[in-house]
Amino acid sequence: MHDILDLDRFPLHRPHTPDWQALVDRCRADLAAEGMFNLDGLMRPGIAAQAVAETAPRFAADAFLHERTHNIYFKPVEGLPPDHPALRQFQTSNRTLCADQIAGSALLRLYEWPQFATFLAATMDKPELHVMEDPLACVNVMSYREGQALNWHFDRSEFTTTLLLQAPDQGGGFEYRTDLRSDGDPNYDGVARLLRGEDPESKVITLSPGTLNVFKGKNTAHRVTPVKGARERVIAVFSYYERPGVTFSDAERLGFYGRAS
Repeated sequence: MHDILDLDRFPLHRPHTPDWQALVDRCRADLAAEGMFNLDGLMRPGIAAQAVAETAPRFAADAFLHERTHNIYFKPVEGLPPDHPALRQFQTSNRTLCADQIAGSALLRLYEWPQFATFLAATMDKPELHVMEDPLACVNVMSYREGQALNWHFDRSEFTTTLLLQAPDQGGGFEYRTDLRSDGDPNYDGVARLLRGEDPESKVITLSPGTLNVFKGKNTAHRVTPVKGARERVIAVFSYYERPGVTFSDAERLGFYGRAS
């Protein structure tokens, strides 16, 4: 993995050594304080650029154009009227490639590397993490052209793991509000304030290519701001689970990718 990752700065290949543990401790501290951690430059810049070049023809010919209008929950909420300000509608648009469309890539090598899952599990304080057995959903690569955006939402999983491959000319910032809700408190009034642009704790960060970003996606509201300029924003999303054998249903694959297999 030395050819694609900077393992001198980030010794993921040496689990449970003092250097590895120091990195895990730093990431845990960032998760506790900020709701996320970033490893800037984990993937070597040339490899990230190569991944963008390799996926460009597939994006042009085979990517699924995902466009939908949705609220922050992606569904109606029982007990809330449709006109509640927490249910404000937004537009999301991006193109997606699935794992079966990036066979042999450095991204799949990284995803399937056992030490990567071991490291992520340690940062999240999990006993272990398992790769997803879904041939479409385990790794996705998403592209955002000018005007496209991933709008406000919460993730279904507790943690979300991404790696930025290419930053756009302008826009495409990662805006988030850590711990906006909890498992016991949906905080609908707080959600409404965020959607009105009235939450002072909302932050926007701009990542550089090759940066690993891990954040608490389940209770952290987040979005990608609209991309501007000719250069696309390209990002990989890795899906791990605490139990083995996880797959999406056919209906979920159709909704996310426009195909069941």
